[in-house]
Amino acid sequence: MQSINDSTALGAVIRAERKRQKLTQEQLAALAGVGIRFVRELEQGKESCRIGLALAVLRTLGLSVNVAGRGDDA
Repeated sequence: MQSINDSTALGAVIRAERKRQKLTQEQLAALAGVGIRFVRELEQGKESCRIGLALAVLRTLGLSVNVAGRGDDA
């Protein structure tokens, strides 16, 4: 499991998984039901990206998000 501490790290994970699955940004956008601009900005780590749409992209790629509090085992 990889720790994600900021939007740039999240974007990098999304980009890497998209490329691993051999998807273009256009294909991912269509599959996730979001715009191509959103995918580009998400992969670039834009901090104001909408969380609901970001989660839709993650689900499309088969990725999930786990939240841990301070002191929780990672």
